[in-house]
Amino acid sequence: MKERSFIDTNILVYTDDADSPDKCRVAIDLVADAMRSKQGVISTQILQEYYVASTRKLAIDPVQAKQRVQFFLKMHTVQITPANVLSAIDLHRLHALSLWDALVVHAARQANCTRLLSEDMNHGQVIEGIQIINPFE
Repeated sequence: MKERSFIDTNILVYTDDADSPDKCRVAIDLVADAMRSKQGVISTQILQEYYVASTRKLAIDPVQAKQRVQFFLKMHTVQITPANVLSAIDLHRLHALSLWDALVVHAARQANCTRLLSEDMNHGQVIEGIQIINPFE
């Protein structure tokens, strides 16, 4: 059985980044595998961040970006609640993470993920039992 993986925003953004073809291929493969295996997890925070980054950084049309968000919703999606925010504040304080990264880690933990795929965190680090993996290393 495959391990459940939480997919950070940057992975989703790279699926549309033609200016980074190597990372684009890796990201597309990761997302496709996550969907095929049904082991990929995202959160409502990730979807919001994807929409903003794709429309601002990549200049994707907002309608197309919304369609991509709908596509990514095929993965298990953690709904961020006020209780999640409070738990993330504790993680932020305990592990010296940004609040946004702490919210990602908390969502991954809530979904029973063992891996967090991200370019923005420390590769190899284990936080709350979740291993950070930079798939582009």
